[in-house]
Amino acid sequence: MLDLDLLHRLRLVGMLPDPGGESSDVLVEHGYAVRRGERIILTPVGREQAETVARLEHGSDAEAAAQRVYEGFLPLNAEILRACSDWQVRPGGVANDHSDPTYDWAVIDRVVAIDERIGVPVSRLGRSVGRFGHYRPRLRDALKRVEDGEHDWLVSPRVDSYHTVWMQLHEDLLLALGIARGEIGRAHV
Repeated sequence: MLDLDLLHRLRLVGMLPDPGGESSDVLVEHGYAVRRGERIILTPVGREQAETVARLEHGSDAEAAAQRVYEGFLPLNAEILRACSDWQVRPGGVANDHSDPTYDWAVIDRVVAIDERIGVPVSRLGRSVGRFGHYRPRLRDALKRVEDGEHDWLVSPRVDSYHTVWMQLHEDLLLALGIARGEIGRAHV
């Protein structure tokens, strides 16, 4: 039986540690993934299938809910990208070595403000479209780690950082609404 959750996660990240067993076997048998060492990697056919399955029904309440979140998400996306950039590079193009807590806390405060603005809509969407339910807790967890001094948890791709989860949420919204990356910003409902 096709594990749609695994296929969806694979679509969001491209490759995952191979969970083994029937779930990944079926993905490989259908040509949706290939094994490379201890990882499974999404194929072009798998990408198409995942995008078809992820698209919310046109005209549905779920699609309307996702559209509302997406419209509010876009301006916040620009803000979070700026904050993440500022976290990594200080004015003047100097790498942020995190030795200035005043600077770092100013950036963290901006992220907290953005997080507060996206929190309710994402939570509400998670209640109406189950696959979005994990984003709010993951964003909160990453932000708490940043506030506790774990700098990697804001932007590092090696952990489930705030930026990593934010990018996955963004991609999931695009998939839910059937929006291609080149169409970002256009109205679709």
